[in-house]
Amino acid sequence: MNALPALTSVEDEAPSQAEAAYRQLRDKLIMLEIRPGEPINDGQLAAEFGSGRTPVREAIKRLEVDHLVVSYPRRGTFATNVDFTELADVSEVRELLEPLAARRAATRASAAMRRELLQVAQTIAGLDPSPAESRELMRYDLTVHRLIYKAAANPHLENTLIRYDNLATRIWCVVLDKVPSVSGHITEHVELLEAVAEGDADRAAKLALHHVTSFEETIRTVL
Repeated sequence: MNALPALTSVEDEAPSQAEAAYRQLRDKLIMLEIRPGEPINDGQLAAEFGSGRTPVREAIKRLEVDHLVVSYPRRGTFATNVDFTELADVSEVRELLEPLAARRAATRASAAMRRELLQVAQTIAGLDPSPAESRELMRYDLTVHRLIYKAAANPHLENTLIRYDNLATRIWCVVLDKVPSVSGHITEHVELLEAVAEGDADRAAKLALHHVTSFEETIRTVL
């Protein structure tokens, strides 16, 4: 049983069947529940998600745009392989946009959102994770980033950053067993969340940039 407390979903509740299928399949791909190179069976997924094949097929089309699946004529659809040479390109975009999102979130977040940011910070600060929970900790990473993107109140920026953060998280999950510790990467979020919640835009942007650059440095040490 997972000992880590669950965080509430950042995404809107009651999505359409197509949106729900997209989110479920997306996160299975990111967290490597579907491994790179594995085939995507729309019928099997439809049964697992409790939906028809059409919503799953719509989700697959969106995930092709996200570079998480690839389709080949007469061969089928597969989870994309992880290309580590893309790390620099992904990081370059994130180093520009993550500080922007953190800065905007610090200045644009609603009072309710600031309370939520602090609640998440308190939850993470109270974690005492074991090495066996490394993969579950990465779900916290996804939640924190998506929460800050939402607080930035720019849907175009939010959508772009979610796509790049998904790719970055997938890279991290591939090398997870080689990384000495994930907990430090996750607990970095406490200070960042607090800076955003307190409206300290400069500090939030600086911490967001450090988080992205340290991520890339950690990955490179184990490649």
